[in-house]
Amino acid sequence: MSRETLLPLLAAHVMAHGLADASLRPLARAAGTSDRMLIYHFGNKDALVAALLDYLVARFADALDSAFPQARSASRRACAETVYAVTGQPAFAPFRRVWWDIVAGCSAGNAAYLAAAGGMMEVLLEWVVDHLPASDPDPAAGARAVLTAIEGAQALRAVGRGDIAEAGLAALEGRPA
Repeated sequence: MSRETLLPLLAAHVMAHGLADASLRPLARAAGTSDRMLIYHFGNKDALVAALLDYLVARFADALDSAFPQARSASRRACAETVYAVTGQPAFAPFRRVWWDIVAGCSAGNAAYLAAAGGMMEVLLEWVVDHLPASDPDPAAGARAVLTAIEGAQALRAVGRGDIAEAGLAALEGRPA
């Protein structure tokens, strides 16, 4: 087995069970290998987690691309509302679960999660820039505003207050901040 063949197997396990209790032995079992082979391929658990999270963010971006309308959004608000709606679909539930595990790990100071989450946010910022209106006067700032709105809305939905999230997204201005 190679890193490239292990990552989809590890990702499937994490998507089904989350990251909170991921340790080498259950991950190895899920991939049909040993914990020693995981260390051989990835170096250590932190490197394995970083590679796994990089793999998952790429799959998340691919899933967004598949579910997102082909045209650019009409406004920042429309982009945020569409991403919120798309990521609320059942197919995205495993991604949401893993994301909240990462957020919890970051809150606890887990350096591997903090590094991976930072990289994930950079990928997502680039994705949002590519989906904002071509006429957006400041796509980088727009992407930051949209990502902030989406993350806040996702947190509200996660705690059962999707009504606040939807009202907040609906109140966004479609012009630069």
